[in-house]
Amino acid sequence: MTAKPVILTVDDDPGVLAAVERDLRTRYASDYRVVGATGGDQAIETLKTLAQHDDAVALLLVDQRMPKTTGIDVLRQSLALFPDAKKALLTAYADTDVAISAINDVELDNYIMKPWDPPEDLLYPILDDLLDDWRDSYRPVFDGLRVIEHRWSKTSHDLKVFLTQNQIPFRSIDLETDQKAQVLLDGAGASAADLPVVLFPDSEPMLQSSPAEVAERVGLQTHAVDPAYDLVIIGGGPAGLAASVYGASEGLSTLLIEERAPGGQAGESSRIENYLGFPKGISGADLTRRAVAQATRLGAEILVPASVERIERRDPFRIIHLKDGSSITAKAVIVASGVTYRRLPATGVDELSGTGVYYGTSQIDGVRHKGESVYVVGGGNSAGQAALSLTRFTDDVTIVIRRDDLGATMSQYLIDAIEASPSVKVRANARIVEVIGEGHLSALRFADTTTSVETEVSAGALFIFIGQGARTDWIAGLVELDDRGFIMTGSDLGPLKDWNVDRDPFPFESSVPGVFSAGDVRHGSIRRVAGATGEGATAVRFVHKHLADL
Repeated sequence: MTAKPVILTVDDDPGVLAAVERDLRTRYASDYRVVGATGGDQAIETLKTLAQHDDAVALLLVDQRMPKTTGIDVLRQSLALFPDAKKALLTAYADTDVAISAINDVELDNYIMKPWDPPEDLLYPILDDLLDDWRDSYRPVFDGLRVIEHRWSKTSHDLKVFLTQNQIPFRSIDLETDQKAQVLLDGAGASAADLPVVLFPDSEPMLQSSPAEVAERVGLQTHAVDPAYDLVIIGGGPAGLAASVYGASEGLSTLLIEERAPGGQAGESSRIENYLGFPKGISGADLTRRAVAQATRLGAEILVPASVERIERRDPFRIIHLKDGSSITAKAVIVASGVTYRRLPATGVDELSGTGVYYGTSQIDGVRHKGESVYVVGGGNSAGQAALSLTRFTDDVTIVIRRDDLGATMSQYLIDAIEASPSVKVRANARIVEVIGEGHLSALRFADTTTSVETEVSAGALFIFIGQGARTDWIAGLVELDDRGFIMTGSDLGPLKDWNVDRDPFPFESSVPGVFSAGDVRHGSIRRVAGATGEGATAVRFVHKHLADL
């Protein structure tokens, strides 16, 4: 629950301060939190602390005559921290000229003469008006994480994408554009070298924050509860989530391990139009949220972020070794690690990756490049969905393809939507040969695929969707892969070398007994969300058959 807005009162005379606090609480305690400070320096430190905690300050009622740091000094310091707070000065008769000049100097709203007895006549009417004005424009303070970052920092970008994909609310504060950012950094005892800095509502700031560290602080499960499970699922896309739902619901102790965020590439989709049961479509984030809630309610554990380094075969068990040095024993494993976008073979891509050049896209990227000219390279469904999604942020989106048109590679419903959108253009017969920029993308160089003529255009962002490769480098020495790196299963397997059980491989089972595969990483998968969920659910059926033989 968001804390009440603060009324801060300041006076170096303890007796006067106590009287002011008493009168303020009598009138305003039900709606505001009254905070007192004995002197200007303490008041400034209190304001910094309130800013660190993202508290709202509605009113500052400050005595003018204080040694060293005057009331006007306090109000001047408050402008950067709480520019919308109402400001009133407590003055003696001799200070009225100072108070009047302060109206322009520190945006003073009013001044109140001492003594203010009775407060019903001399204090409350003035403060009531000020607080009413403040309430009219007040918006409740965001009660979540704040990330102080630099717009073109790849580390900051990766952290924000992680938070977004894991549906952790946060507010971004850019050091270059938000005047409050430097004040917050100073209060956290940090500098620009410590970015990204994460401010938490109820704990100390975190400097040079990584996704894994933030995940632990916000309560995501990053370590397994038990040393052994019936079923361990590697990968949290639609196939992995479906397997965790069915595994847990059918009584298996089930653990899902996900490297970045549940949902996989499907979780980044703004709208999945062809998923059964959702006639108006459903966003990838919403589908992921529902699946995670369902899996955890049924008893599955989900580790995120957690990375698998390798699987060790120790018959009849499988040992999953994680990159953090821990290990987990499993009776059965489902590999649903999905795919990754292929690298774009153009000059400068690696240098600008994360600073204008992106593989896939997210809402963070759209906001980052709002109103700019953006390009999407690729002619598949993922590229089409990304292009349409980006029109929420800009009316200048260009799809770049090598072919004459989108017909051979994209679903018709997406082609129709693109043709109907005035914000999306298609640049056909083109390939990108160079991305250009100092610190972040500023231009693209194209080559015409029919004439080889090169042209250069200004660009704010480039989103890459040029085909997918299996994420199987970590398991390549254990199971049989096809020539493109996808996991062979069931009847597609070739001669079995180390098969040591008295049966043929089950459907979805790899060349190692008890290690199954589902979703996009599996050879022969149809590469659709519905297909992946079906494979994940079906694989669990054969996990049961394998476990019955142990």
